[in-house]
Amino acid sequence: MDNVTKLIPDHKRGAKRRILLILHILVLLMSIALIVLISYDAFRNISFIANEMYLKLQFWICLFFIFDIIVEFFLYPKKWTYICQHLLFFIVSIPYLNIIAYYNIQLSPEMLYLVRFIPMIRAAYVLAIVLGVLSTDKISSMFAAYVGLLITTVYFASLMFFIEEHYVNPGVSTFWSSLWWAFMDVTTVGCNINAITPTGKVLAVILAAEGLILFPVFTVYITNAMTRKSSDNTQQSDNTTSSKPANATAATVAPAVASTASN
Repeated sequence: MDNVTKLIPDHKRGAKRRILLILHILVLLMSIALIVLISYDAFRNISFIANEMYLKLQFWICLFFIFDIIVEFFLYPKKWTYICQHLLFFIVSIPYLNIIAYYNIQLSPEMLYLVRFIPMIRAAYVLAIVLGVLSTDKISSMFAAYVGLLITTVYFASLMFFIEEHYVNPGVSTFWSSLWWAFMDVTTVGCNINAITPTGKVLAVILAAEGLILFPVFTVYITNAMTRKSSDNTQQSDNTTSSKPANATAATVAPAVASTASN
């Protein structure tokens, strides 16, 4: 959002930043609604293509995502630059499930399940923007975005693993066993539950690769936070030490000046 507003005059920038922040928060809330419906369908084994409420809700939410992009486009001074940077987010905001259902396009259940997560790419990008606005420290906002990405990926992967494996894998009897498998896999520790289906094996590779990439980021963040805290404590101690001689000097000079004045 900073890229959208940094070229806008100062007297207009504040209002437009608030408008964009409100739109992005609405995008996040609508994305949460989609996640809740996806989870509800998964737990109750409901076909989301046959669920008219889900299709209608995703259609209007995708339209709102497109509206959010259009508003940003008109606020951005360099139109072609914005188009080049945000074309992907416009593409992922298209309601593909509604198009597939309307034209009766035949896809595999695995592919259909992946298609319903496409709008979440836009939600992940907006989440990073909102965290960047709400955080005063750039490193903290980046760390929060990584944590959000990790939790979201683990949750969605556990849902997909549960749907694909619980009919054929005796180790996946409930969603919680699937969630346990996902957490153990992303930490690269391993789990006593082994993937059987091709989708489950692909998810195992993706989660392990994500864990190898993201967990070093956590280590760097913690190390940086401890280093900054130690540096602040050292600086504060130095300031306290340097102020003591000055106070002592002032205390010595004051009686001398008073004595001279009395003479």
